[in-house]
Amino acid sequence: MPMNQPTVLIVDDEKPTRDGLRAALEDRYDVYVAEDAATAMNLLEQEHFAVLLTDLRLPKEDGLKLIARAKSLPKPPVCILMTAYGSEDVAVEAMKRGADDYIAKGKMQIDELELRIARALKGQKLEEENQNLHQRLERKFGVEHLIGESAVMQEIQETIQTVAPSRATVLITGESGTGKEVVAKTIHQLSPRAKAPLITVHAAGLPPTLLESELFGHEKGAFTGAHERRIGRIEQAQGGSLFFDEVGEVDATVQVKLLRFLGERTFERVGSSKTLMSDVRLIAATNKNLVTLVQSGAFREDLFFRLKVVEIHLPPLRERASDIPLLAQHFLRDSAAENGKDVSAIAPEALELLLAYKWPGNVRELRTAIEHAVVFARGKTVTARDLPQNIRLGKSSLPTPVSKMPTGDLNVHEVEKELVVRALKECDGNRSAAAKKLGVSRRTLHRKLHEFHLEGF
Repeated sequence: MPMNQPTVLIVDDEKPTRDGLRAALEDRYDVYVAEDAATAMNLLEQEHFAVLLTDLRLPKEDGLKLIARAKSLPKPPVCILMTAYGSEDVAVEAMKRGADDYIAKGKMQIDELELRIARALKGQKLEEENQNLHQRLERKFGVEHLIGESAVMQEIQETIQTVAPSRATVLITGESGTGKEVVAKTIHQLSPRAKAPLITVHAAGLPPTLLESELFGHEKGAFTGAHERRIGRIEQAQGGSLFFDEVGEVDATVQVKLLRFLGERTFERVGSSKTLMSDVRLIAATNKNLVTLVQSGAFREDLFFRLKVVEIHLPPLRERASDIPLLAQHFLRDSAAENGKDVSAIAPEALELLLAYKWPGNVRELRTAIEHAVVFARGKTVTARDLPQNIRLGKSSLPTPVSKMPTGDLNVHEVEKELVVRALKECDGNRSAAAKKLGVSRRTLHRKLHEFHLEGF
């Protein structure tokens, strides 16, 4: 008999029917039989069956009651009711009790029965896959995805669980790479708005007019290039949440409109005088010190307090180094799966380097470093030599700011040349990596090498 065949339990008080169905199905299924509901229920409680095929008329307890009991099991089977007394009323009642299908014994053909079993099993599999997907999403965006057992992370997790069910505006602060967007997604996923959209808008790098349009939308002809009406992110997030990243970059005009929206939940599209309403929860984030911006006059004090109903501050990774082993192991599992590699451990000397490094890029940099290590790992264990060179040397991978360059008679040309040389040295002459570090294309780097007479570097 082939392994892993679906198991079928046939329940019928007539032995010829039981034996006939078993003979017809046992080539494709692992078939069990029972003559009454009590015997069937005993079998169902002992092991998992994929399919319950039961007659309606049974001694003492009918098939409908058996189906209802089977469906109450932790892993219920697909239930198909057989009866010689077919009627619409019986079919409706069978479905109410949880039956997945219904077939009249008098007209039953084995081919048709096998087709119905296969179809019911396929539907059950799709439902299980949907449930598994939903559970994976909950795990991905639940508090358990905020990896860390340090006291500060436990406090953050508790705060998120407390604030998520409310309507309160949340301000998430912290350095770049600390996981602000993950926190925003977690708050949304744990809130009553989870089935509605979470829409993200990034303020950094957008001119005020474009940012205003991104948020509130615009009408056709509102400004040059506005060739048609645009629905803004606030309207798109109706009933859900809006994650406003880098809110510290917002200019005065947009600040006023954002303040009004938070106070009244109303807004106008750019180029329109029609007032619209939107039920949206705002979750804002910034890596800037908003208190300093308020003191300097660059950020409105009233908007600051509107945003800061609840503040969640994410510490830099260097201030919760005790979480590094747990984070590293988590990223190791993810990266190994994504890259199809059997890597499952981190050597002690590699972990020591990870703990000693200061992580200026925070959790985001750690994730990248672990993925790099997984790609270069030669066995099942990440060793020190698999880590990026800058971590092995204990040096930051971030480009050196011009303000830290040597002073003196250097001009712009020499500063550029020094940056290129440093990038190439830190990347062991790898031009692609150096171009990425400098934030330029490989072609631009080649042009600079020619300009600075560094082709042989």
